[in-house]
Amino acid sequence: MGRRKRNSRTLGKAELRLASVKSISHTLDVGEGLTVKDYTEKIEKMRQSLEAYNTTLSTIDILLTQLVENEQELADYSEKLLRGIAYKYGNNSHEYQMAGGTRKSDRKRAVRQSVVLPK
Repeated sequence: MGRRKRNSRTLGKAELRLASVKSISHTLDVGEGLTVKDYTEKIEKMRQSLEAYNTTLSTIDILLTQLVENEQELADYSEKLLRGIAYKYGNNSHEYQMAGGTRKSDRKRAVRQSVVLPK
């Protein structure tokens, strides 16, 4: 399951507002640096940031999938290697223990407890 991508309601509202403001004038300047050109640039900057964020999330999803696959592949390989050592030297050998296995003679057997029934 991929990470949830982000959307911006603020960006959507700003785009609608820009369209409305442009219907007044494409070169509107209300003073104090508030112009249609600057508003357009800020909207584009936000759009690019959002796109970069969502693209990065997709990249992270791919990397996580690769990491999990590589981890499983390594675990399988480790298990096969230990089984190979058990086959070659036996699962009660010192070599098997040196490779990280538990020798057969070192395993504790489960002790069954007898159930005492009341009279």
